[in-house]
Amino acid sequence: MFIRRTPTRRNADGVHYHTFRLVESRREGARVRQSTLLNLGSSFDLPEPLWPDLCVRIAQLLGQRDDLIAADVPEAVESLAQSLAARLIASRAEHLPGCEFVEVDVSSLELSRPRSVGVEHVGLHALAQLEFEPILASLGINAITRSMILAQVVARMAAPGSELATWTWLNDTSALGELLDLSFTDLSLMRLYRAGDVLVKHQEAIETALFERVRSLFGLETTVTLYDLTNTYFEGTAALNPKASRGHSKEKRTDCPLLTLGLILDGSGFVQRSRVFDGNAVEGRTLEAMLTDLSAPRGALVVMDRGIATEANLVWMKERGYRYLVMSREALRITPEGETTLTTAGGDKLSVMKVLDEAADEVRLYCHSPGREKKESGITQRFCDNFEAGLTKLKEGLIKPRGEKRPDRLWDRIGKLKARCHGVGRHYEITLDIGEGSTKAKDLKWVKTPVAGTMLTDPGVYCLRSSEVNWDEEKLWRTYTMLTDLESVFRSLKSELGLRPVYHHKEGRSNAHLFITVLAYQAVQVIRRQLQLKGNHARWSSLRNTLSVQRRVTASFTRKDGGTLHVRKATRPETALQSIYTALGVDPLPGGTVRSVT
Repeated sequence: MFIRRTPTRRNADGVHYHTFRLVESRREGARVRQSTLLNLGSSFDLPEPLWPDLCVRIAQLLGQRDDLIAADVPEAVESLAQSLAARLIASRAEHLPGCEFVEVDVSSLELSRPRSVGVEHVGLHALAQLEFEPILASLGINAITRSMILAQVVARMAAPGSELATWTWLNDTSALGELLDLSFTDLSLMRLYRAGDVLVKHQEAIETALFERVRSLFGLETTVTLYDLTNTYFEGTAALNPKASRGHSKEKRTDCPLLTLGLILDGSGFVQRSRVFDGNAVEGRTLEAMLTDLSAPRGALVVMDRGIATEANLVWMKERGYRYLVMSREALRITPEGETTLTTAGGDKLSVMKVLDEAADEVRLYCHSPGREKKESGITQRFCDNFEAGLTKLKEGLIKPRGEKRPDRLWDRIGKLKARCHGVGRHYEITLDIGEGSTKAKDLKWVKTPVAGTMLTDPGVYCLRSSEVNWDEEKLWRTYTMLTDLESVFRSLKSELGLRPVYHHKEGRSNAHLFITVLAYQAVQVIRRQLQLKGNHARWSSLRNTLSVQRRVTASFTRKDGGTLHVRKATRPETALQSIYTALGVDPLPGGTVRSVT
């Protein structure tokens, strides 16, 4: 076995270059023939003095050099030898049709090439149910690019990270290449990036086709549209991305440029449409663009948070025939009166009061939550304590020699204190006493006078506003609570599926990173919805931990005739993993059993 450097020429442009091949010499009768075992490509960069060590180590791994002890070779040689030996075994492998009995030396057993397969197996199962690859094929995307796209989506489900981290995972950790019948080591990292470019190019068509497939798969009726935004941050300046801007970071990453992701979902939690906005996008100004792009039908019900529910947006929706259910932006709080109560999913009692506004042809639902009251009371009490502590510090400074006594400076500090305490300052009447003929303050006084209809006087109260004047209290409230599902989607995208951070500098690559995460969420949602029908309501992070323990391994034996038998097979799933496979109706031994003889 040796490595040959072969000159060749590219037909397209006539450029000459060299390719490298792993070659084996075999005697056939009186003649010696040389055959190529593997094409190592033109980027094979192992230094030539190490080629003999590489060939010897490959022969040892294949069981062809039992007379030799494993060579003490550099790490680069060992890693490459392991990879090439695995490729040789795979190239000679065949699926076992049934029982086959072979006499082997049990003491010669070696287990090698453990690779994760559980998440990959159910991920491909979910994408197959969504008919994702046929959708890509219908768009004219070639087979290798389709496989690279599938690999990125499944990798985001299994090991969220950057595209570079995905490439490392595909080559060093996962058996996904076996399930896709694709050798990632024969391809370059750039193919992964270019697959993302192709994906973004067809984003609208893919999202439309996927959601239609979801509706067909689960028999969904699109009656409710949920809309909200979140943002993610860049690692680096992202100077080449015009959308990367400083803004209000929901992760408090004010030190980084941001990118905003808008999602429209249906009531079941599946994504209808996604769109990337500037990092400093104002929530209330994005709704029209999203609904127009979606071509949402007239009469669709749009549920959204108070940040998007501006008066201008509500007027725009009314003019175009949309229905709406939103959290009201009005400042005045009205505590519900009466005995109408609802029970939340957690068993808490919620007081509600429905008020019809005939002039505006809409309804308001005033709600009071004991749990929310406790939370808001704690918040306002903390801010009041901080505000009074700040006033006390300013007052104590009036009797200190170097304390601030100038009225204009004191009022300036009081204003800053009000800003830090998030509006509780309006509940205090503050006066400064200034002596006659003096320009300095001698005393600071305040009286707490709570303003009615605020969080301080009416904690736990909020108002829903809707065009659905004929709905009862319970239907209004329970429909709005669907928006909490959208918040859980954002948590899943960020914490479970690698939405943040973004490492790319170019706009297209950044958009591809976010879109791949959205596609991974769609596949996860298919899996979770099917498991929920079977009584399994676990989060994806828990399911992923259970799935990730399964491995595909190669068992190698020395046969009685001197050859080496290699059998590659998945480990048998344990109870928790088997229950997931049973609920999904998939094969518990992904990849089947393959064998080869060397």
